[in-house]
Amino acid sequence: MPESKPRKRTASAPQQSSAAQANKPNPIWFKPVMFGLMIIGLLWIITFYISEATLPVGAWGSWNIVAGFGIAIVGFLMTTRWRS
Repeated sequence: MPESKPRKRTASAPQQSSAAQANKPNPIWFKPVMFGLMIIGLLWIITFYISEATLPVGAWGSWNIVAGFGIAIVGFLMTTRWRS
């Protein structure tokens, strides 16, 4: 049997894995926006109940509850991407 020649190893640039990129911390604005959206959504709903459905947007009626929960849910969804 003929002997095989040893293969030359070429030096390649080190590649960052996707796991290394996923561990980068969030931008500085991320946490204030996340918590801000949760608080704004809660305040929206509280304002709606305290004002007896005249505020924040009187023409929306009960859709103000949906708007408040929608704003808060966006903040809660941001928590799934939060890295410290």
